[in-house]
Amino acid sequence: MASTRRTGKTKIKPPRKHESEVSLDETWSRLSTNIREIHNQNASNLSFEENYRFAYNMVLYKNGGVLYKGVCGLVAENIDRLAQSEIVPAFPSGSSKDPVQQSQEGESLLRALKRVWDDHTGNMSKLRDILKYMDRVYTKANDVPEIWDAGLDLFLKHIIRPPIQDHITSAVLSLIQIERDGYVISRSAVKECVGVLLQLSVDHDAKTVYKRDLEPAVLIASETFYSAEGKRLLETCDAPEYLRRVEARFDSEQARTDHYLYSQTGGPLRKILERHLLTHNLSAVISMPNSGLDVMVDLDKFDDLKRLYYLFSMVPSGMPTLRRSFKDSILRRGREINLASASLETGQDMDDGDLNEAETTKGKEKGQGRAATGPPTLALALKWVQNVLDLKDKFDCVWTRSFDSNREAESSLNEAFEDFINLNEKAPEYISLFVDENLKKGLKGKTDMEVDAVLDKTITVFRYITEKDAFERYYKNHLAKRLLLGRSVSDDAERGMLAKLKVECGYQFTQKLEGMFHDMKISTDTMQAYRKYLEGVSAPEVEISVTVMTSTFWPMSHSSASCIFPEILTRACKSFEHFYFSRHSGRRLAWQPSLGNADVRIQFKTRKHDVNVSTFALVILLLFENLTDDEFLTYEELKTATSIPDTELQRHLQSLACAKFKILKKHPPGRDVHPSDSFSFNNEFTCPMQKIKISTVSAKVETTKERRETRDRIEEERHHQTEACIVRIMKDRKHLTHNELVNEVTRQLASRFQPNPQNIKKRIEGLIDREYLERCEDRKSYNYLVRVYHLFMFPFFSLPSRHEAWIHNTKYFTRHHK
Repeated sequence: MASTRRTGKTKIKPPRKHESEVSLDETWSRLSTNIREIHNQNASNLSFEENYRFAYNMVLYKNGGVLYKGVCGLVAENIDRLAQSEIVPAFPSGSSKDPVQQSQEGESLLRALKRVWDDHTGNMSKLRDILKYMDRVYTKANDVPEIWDAGLDLFLKHIIRPPIQDHITSAVLSLIQIERDGYVISRSAVKECVGVLLQLSVDHDAKTVYKRDLEPAVLIASETFYSAEGKRLLETCDAPEYLRRVEARFDSEQARTDHYLYSQTGGPLRKILERHLLTHNLSAVISMPNSGLDVMVDLDKFDDLKRLYYLFSMVPSGMPTLRRSFKDSILRRGREINLASASLETGQDMDDGDLNEAETTKGKEKGQGRAATGPPTLALALKWVQNVLDLKDKFDCVWTRSFDSNREAESSLNEAFEDFINLNEKAPEYISLFVDENLKKGLKGKTDMEVDAVLDKTITVFRYITEKDAFERYYKNHLAKRLLLGRSVSDDAERGMLAKLKVECGYQFTQKLEGMFHDMKISTDTMQAYRKYLEGVSAPEVEISVTVMTSTFWPMSHSSASCIFPEILTRACKSFEHFYFSRHSGRRLAWQPSLGNADVRIQFKTRKHDVNVSTFALVILLLFENLTDDEFLTYEELKTATSIPDTELQRHLQSLACAKFKILKKHPPGRDVHPSDSFSFNNEFTCPMQKIKISTVSAKVETTKERRETRDRIEEERHHQTEACIVRIMKDRKHLTHNELVNEVTRQLASRFQPNPQNIKKRIEGLIDREYLERCEDRKSYNYLVRVYHLFMFPFFSLPSRHEAWIHNTKYFTRHHK
């Protein structure tokens, strides 16, 4: 018997219709009873398959609408029951003012909401499993939410409604306020409530109930609280305490956002704090009397300053306010330094200051040399620079330790120092004096690193001055004296300073300075050759040491003070000139005794002394060589015999007759030298020391007249430099408008000084008159005249001439017997 096998998939047919099995009322009655059991937490006694079959049959036999509406009604009924049994009894009474009790009542309400939510979502999860067929067939066909979404809508409608909604929002706000007031709350309760509200969407769009209801309420309450808090802190706290409180508020709100509020609430909440605690109060806090920025800097409160920088950098207007106050603080201190220096110098006569230098050793133990301290005016210069350096160190420390080396703050710092340093017209001279004093004696006993640190600090201040050409003139004068008088402590330090200046200003700035060092080296070789030359000829009575200087390198001029040499010195000079001209033809020597010094042995009544004096002082002393003890020379006789200018003659007579070591006697006695005075040799002079150095009373800081002369020379040099710059630019560009030319000249000369546009205009007019430029027809631009043969050399840019040399440093040694 043959058998056949069917192919294809086996179809499962739905059960046949039996009237007894599809009764709508009976099916719904049994299903609704089971759903109520689920709501009563009795689901463990029910059959999942049976309940699924009930729902399946109702949808299958076109009763899905009855099922959907019936289930929604049962869910709403259960939610209302839970609200009345769990939430409404937990409403805060509102009668207590105790924060702890208020916190407990709010926590109780939020936990009741969470219990109802957990109960509801647990029930809906079971119903979703039972009604899967309805969700798959009926809800999609009829465009209604699935049963889970419908359950969320029902929860929103029956729970998140007045008065429950208002109580929940009030409870959250109350707990937040209680925590802001410093009490401890249950953060987990608030977090659970926020989690519930974040899961409830409004109309199935992206906006949640939290974003619609709770977040705006939190932000409004925060706005009100921090508006009042900012005013309260401003009235009750000093600046450091205010900053600490504000920082704590920012930290607490950030922690609040991280722990139980929605993360997106943190941004708007932070803006509220920034607006009310920072933006509105920036100026008031930073300028707070007795505790603001100035006081924090004075007391080195780096942590408070760091907090200030951190908080101010949060808001857009914070850094401009901080920069402005930072700059003002530096400017105020800088002006105080300038004012203190000016006040101490006002009324202080330079000559009196000079005399004080010579008199400072009175009352000290005999045997000591010149006083270590200079004249008061020099002390003021050194003090001014040191105060500026100390101020720079202080604010550099603030900048690095508290302001995180912020570039904007650094810019304000540099601007402030540049402003107040250039308010002091003596700044270039003072800085040069500071370098001079340190390179002469201030670096003794210091390591190379310490020397480099001092020079770096000085360069820092030098960088701020705009009149670098004025500094160059003063520095050349001081360097010349150090080199000629052998006062420099370290040649390496000198060259190190020169290298730093070269880095800052370029090779042209240091070209002549380097030439001075070269001249010193050549002079050493020349003197060695001269001494060998003297071995073969008759040597003069006086041994001399000569420094030959190139005229274009050194700051001295033909008008430098000179005198009539005694015959014994003239013979020595002639001897050197004969030797020098035999080696160099076509050169001219001009003797400059103003910076020379001499070692002379003088016989007094009791003993001999080796005395070091200036060349002028030697010339004066030699006039007393053949005089008896009771003979004297008047001031006018000395002036006629030596031809030393009045200023120099008075200074050197003061040193010899009015200072500590009185080699000469002044008649009548006194501190000042007058043309009516007369002088005699002090044969009664005694001193326990064999060697004596008589320092010339000198004004180390320029007098008003000298400063005016220096300023005139600087202005003259600037005229030449400006004209040379204009010609150089026009030769390259051929044609420029007036404004373009002025801007380019200003840019190129800014490294040396800040030119005045009016002066540039005058120099342009002068070049037009001399036919280096021509004005175009539009009267607003210029052309370079190529037809003029250009040999336009100015002192600043000229090459050093080796065809003229001056001799400055002349040392003598002779024996002078009374």
